Amino acid sequence: MRLLKDTLPTTGDKVLYVFYDFKTTLNTRYTDAAKLHVPNLVCVQQFCSRCEEEEDGVDCVRCLRRKHSFWQDPVGDLLTYLTEPRPWANKIVAIAHNAKAFDLHFILNRAILLKRKPELIMD
Repeated sequence: MRLLKDTLPTTGDKVLYVFYDFKTTLNTRYTDAAKLHVPNLVCVQQFCSRCEEEEDGVDCVRCLRRKHSFWQDPVGDLLTYLTEPRPWANKIVAIAHNAKAFDLHFILNRAILLKRKPELIMD
């Protein structure tokens, strides 16, 4: 597969990279033969151009805390967090641990309920 662009974002691009992974339970019966994955936790790590070279555990002056966990409403809390105003960032790139097969489905289901249209790169 070829890259969309040959270059990395320039320093003029103020990008926040957010990596997330949902943890689910499989206790809710969907049909007689199937159970429904219900997210109960989302773990988030992030970095910006100022803190990408810093070691883990060091908070950033610009993007603040670099690790987050959301328990109450993992999908809604993640979406709320991603859409918070960040005057210093002109782009947010969210990358899931297993987006193609699993983690993105929760986001897409909530986006459909909220009548939002996310921009997706499926590969």
